[in-house]
Amino acid sequence: MSDYDLDRLDDVAGLTRADPQDMLRAVATSGAQVRASRTATREASLDVLGFQTRPRAIVVAGMGGSGISGDVLAAVAGMRCPVPIVVHRGYGLPGWVGAADLVIAVSCSGTTAETLTAAVEAARRGTSLLGVGSADSPLEEHCRNGGGGFVPIVKELSPRSSLWALTVPMLITASRYGLVDLGPDDADLEAAAMQLESAATLCSPDRESFTNPAKALAAELAGSLPLVWGTGQVGPVAAQRMVCQIAENAKLPAIAGGLPEAHHNQVVAFDGALAAGNGDDDLFRDRVEEEDPLRLRLLLLRDDDNDELAKKRAHASADVAAGRGIKVSVLGAQGESPLERIASLVGIADFASVYLGLAYGVNPTPIAPIDELKQVLQDPRTL
Repeated sequence: MSDYDLDRLDDVAGLTRADPQDMLRAVATSGAQVRASRTATREASLDVLGFQTRPRAIVVAGMGGSGISGDVLAAVAGMRCPVPIVVHRGYGLPGWVGAADLVIAVSCSGTTAETLTAAVEAARRGTSLLGVGSADSPLEEHCRNGGGGFVPIVKELSPRSSLWALTVPMLITASRYGLVDLGPDDADLEAAAMQLESAATLCSPDRESFTNPAKALAAELAGSLPLVWGTGQVGPVAAQRMVCQIAENAKLPAIAGGLPEAHHNQVVAFDGALAAGNGDDDLFRDRVEEEDPLRLRLLLLRDDDNDELAKKRAHASADVAAGRGIKVSVLGAQGESPLERIASLVGIADFASVYLGLAYGVNPTPIAPIDELKQVLQDPRTL
């Protein structure tokens, strides 16, 4: 795995050339997305959702970079949320969903096939229905025709860089049902926006690696198979978000896990073929002609300042990994509220995923395999 060059990360002109669709700028809009989406939600006519009565359950129907917004909602709501929040990734809806539930259909483009079928099915079953996506899209049409509400977002960004535009309407809706506490006048949204803007400043392309946490993290992950574990209330969702961003922006695999679950399965990989102490680092290997072997790298996304059990798990993870020669990186959450803390983790991690791709000389924006899959699936000859 020697085809990366960390010097690329501090070549500002080179970064601009390697990122022609400006993914770094798109990530930097995250704070502005929070504020714009807050305004759009407040201006939307959502009284059709009947906020006087809580839904039996909230079902978020979405795929890919749109669907992860439902996981953020569930993480922010936390275990004390009095109703279940379920993210449905697929066609239609689960059989148990009915008129007492709220379905939130989210699609950045407003054209995602799976999400459209969920919206149609929600209307057929008489559920409360909210759509979030591009204006004047098929999703908006289905939601309006089904008697539901709709919050439009700006379509200029890709789903993976529109997380906050898609998430904020759901957070505000949940808060109006009394399921999420966003503070007085939704103050937690502003705090999250400020965390994201702080990340954009710290991680800007013109900041060198030694003062840029995202570049530094990308440099640590380069040449490894990242095992990304999250702790606490929001860390596991931040970990899942990060591995998806690494896949799309860097075109590289990574593995997500959450504690304590990862201590019951994934941790055994510390003794596997990609662990540092497996004995294949031959002293006589030609280190000039041969590439360094791919190794695991443990990255802990920690949200455990107020959770002693989670904190103990994080320390134990690092100790066991280090004892086997596995390198460990740590990114800690900042802020008071769950929303602010997940914004602080995602803000840095999103930039790191882009810089990781750029270190390999990869344009972060194209998603050719996804586009090809769509074409193949649309071909009537495909079985």
